[in-house]
Amino acid sequence: MGVRGLQGFVGSSCPHICTVVNFKDLAEQHRSRHPGGTPTIVVDAMCCLRYWYTPDSWICGGQWREYFSALREFVKTFTAVGIKLIFFFDGMVEQNKRDEWVKRRLKNNREIARIFHYIKSHKEQPGRNMFFIPSGLAVFTRFALKTLGQETRCSLQEADYEVASYGLQNDCLGILGEDTDYLIYDTCPYFSISELCLDSLDTVMLCREKLCQSLGLGLSDLPLLACLLGNDVIPEGMFESFRYKCLSSYTSVRENFDKKGNIILAVADHIAKVRRLHQGEKKLEEILPLGTNKALFYKGVASYLLPGQRSPWFFQKPEGVITLDKPVVSIISGPESNWEVPMCTDPESKQEVPMCTDPESGRDVPVYPESGRDVPMYPESGQDVPLCTDPESGQEVPMCTDPESGQEVPMCTDPESSGQDVPVCTDPESGQEISLSSDPEFKQEVPMCMRSESKQKLPVGTNPEFNPEAPMFTNPEIKQEDTINTGPEMKQQVTMVSDPEILQVARAHHVQAESYLVYNILSSGEVECSNSLEDELDQALPSQAFVYRPVRQRVYSLLLGGGGGDTSACPTVKEWFVYSGNPLRHPDLVRPLQMNIPGGTPSLKLLWLSQEPGVQARRLDTLLACFDLSSSREELQAVGSPFEALCCLLIYLFVQVDTLCLEDLHAFIAQALCLQGKPTVQLVDLELDHVDPRAVQLGSLLVRGLTTLVLVNSACGFPWKTADFMPWNLFDGKLFHQKYLQSEKGCTVEVLVEQNRSRLTKFQALKSAVCRACVKENRPISSRRHWRPHHSGRWGRQESSSHRTSSGHSRSGQGQHWRDQGPGKRSGVCLTPALDIGCVFT
Repeated sequence: MGVRGLQGFVGSSCPHICTVVNFKDLAEQHRSRHPGGTPTIVVDAMCCLRYWYTPDSWICGGQWREYFSALREFVKTFTAVGIKLIFFFDGMVEQNKRDEWVKRRLKNNREIARIFHYIKSHKEQPGRNMFFIPSGLAVFTRFALKTLGQETRCSLQEADYEVASYGLQNDCLGILGEDTDYLIYDTCPYFSISELCLDSLDTVMLCREKLCQSLGLGLSDLPLLACLLGNDVIPEGMFESFRYKCLSSYTSVRENFDKKGNIILAVADHIAKVRRLHQGEKKLEEILPLGTNKALFYKGVASYLLPGQRSPWFFQKPEGVITLDKPVVSIISGPESNWEVPMCTDPESKQEVPMCTDPESGRDVPVYPESGRDVPMYPESGQDVPLCTDPESGQEVPMCTDPESGQEVPMCTDPESSGQDVPVCTDPESGQEISLSSDPEFKQEVPMCMRSESKQKLPVGTNPEFNPEAPMFTNPEIKQEDTINTGPEMKQQVTMVSDPEILQVARAHHVQAESYLVYNILSSGEVECSNSLEDELDQALPSQAFVYRPVRQRVYSLLLGGGGGDTSACPTVKEWFVYSGNPLRHPDLVRPLQMNIPGGTPSLKLLWLSQEPGVQARRLDTLLACFDLSSSREELQAVGSPFEALCCLLIYLFVQVDTLCLEDLHAFIAQALCLQGKPTVQLVDLELDHVDPRAVQLGSLLVRGLTTLVLVNSACGFPWKTADFMPWNLFDGKLFHQKYLQSEKGCTVEVLVEQNRSRLTKFQALKSAVCRACVKENRPISSRRHWRPHHSGRWGRQESSSHRTSSGHSRSGQGQHWRDQGPGKRSGVCLTPALDIGCVFT
């Protein structure tokens, strides 16, 4: 995370940048400067997860009671000295950081493989040096903090940008995290979570002003330095040769610094020299091998510009005097904006060009980035565009390829885009203008058409990512320009649904960290899930990505189907889910799965907004239909709270995974019952005979099921109380592991429930409900002792595939069993890449 090599440089080469501070003292100083104000710390929660998770055991699925207690102590300590905390979580992965996200997920796969190898060899948990955070930790930490009364937010873009913006705009005491990007943002002070001593509230403040002094740079130069060194947007290798060129000409190499440290000093020295020459961007472009990476480079620099900030590096001395005609200014600073700088219209080309401040005159001047080629480049696509001469004006205009005829036709300004630089071409058959919109996923321009009745831009063609019968709509509630809250959501946004009220509600729940993935599905049709502790060599247990996919597919139908349950008009959803054999080169294109709900599929307005009598029953019907367990309603209602949600999940799991046995069910139920009466300290002292790799994977599988319940419950209008499926109320990793080992040994149910008679009665009731419901689904649960030797079920590990599309059929007369959903076992499904616009689903 952050700027490559900067953390090590600060720690080893410039220790004076780090200053020990005390939060209590800082809070008192803040109150003296701001009478009546509350000192506030903005917390980058994603950076803090591994520091908050202090329980010794992490391999068994999570010590959630212990973790909740640790969070409570953390909050209590800051509250005691009058400091307010506000927590930010990543709400989505930005497209320009997807490659980095994939790189980390694949690295995690290798780490997980080593973890399971260690478990099988030593039958114990590895040391902390191999620590891997439990599945679902980020999701459930949001709800834990909200339970503790803390203000918790989920970002609409990269969380570090929103953290830095909030800290600057609200004059916060500082930012608490562990990301060197906070040394680059020009915002409030940055404090290290890794150096925090909770008992004394001492930590280390990393001073960006001192960093600038050490490097001979100004604060406004740091974004350029970060991109030249490499960060989450700019690959480290992009400017590797440039960095070594700087090092070879650097005359002040310090022997007491390592090579990386001297590289940072050399690059900073080069930036300082260019700055002194007042040649800015032009000089850089003569040296930097930008090429087709030019747009990405500017995007990377601009991603550090907070609302109202500008970069002196977006400047180029014009060769001639250019008069600006009615400048259209929109300061769109944020990682997802196109150029992230003010725009004006060039009167000659009629195209928008970025504006920036001339460091000599202080005036706004246009920027004309040069590609070094004979053709212009569009920053959205990073692709060269051919030119032709306009016979009327005599000027060169860019060309595009007409999707119908395959011929190149000139592009012109889109009259509906409010002066924005959107290339359009004319359809030779219809005579209508077709604008070219950049596909953010594949960096390729996709033809768009204008619906005359709604003026909304819709994709044309038969791209398999989108069903042509279910177009995407522009969200009219989101303003195109907003100079206060900037970022991707403030621009006109293409969304998967048209109802602004539904989008507004979903957005509010998302920002307030009350839902999970719902807004992502509605707004972009793209979701992701990180690694789970899954053994890639286990041929009997499936990946959670496939086990819960049918549930997600029914949720997609609910959210994108517009009511009525018809999935033929639903677009596909892009899933970036980690599982064995998935190289993550492309997302899985997953089609919604039709739901069977008594009385038909209700609309989202009914589920989310209605207060009519009986609507809560409709919400529950919809939730059960997402799990395809409508027939189990009677058994689940008999169980009641707080185990109704757990039993729903167990029924679904056992129906889906036929390698689960009666001993597994006993362990799941016994640990949930015994957890209710155990204090946290007793869970801490619990010791295991050994660690079993299958039990490790089962624990992770159940917790991922709980996160799936969060998704379904929020999509259906919250028919169940969220607390009923929070893991600290239902699951403890070590306790489950203990019950699993006991059950495998053949211990009696009385031993599993620790000789507690009331627990025994409840155990029989829960077991009976699950078993009866499974029998209804033609899935009797038997003991492993009754299985034939080497029984492993019918499951086989999915084969890898570069391009995957799931038809989403499930069991019981609806098509394929979930086992057959994996790559290589698709029936009547498009197997071509997502870019192949000629593919049609059948």
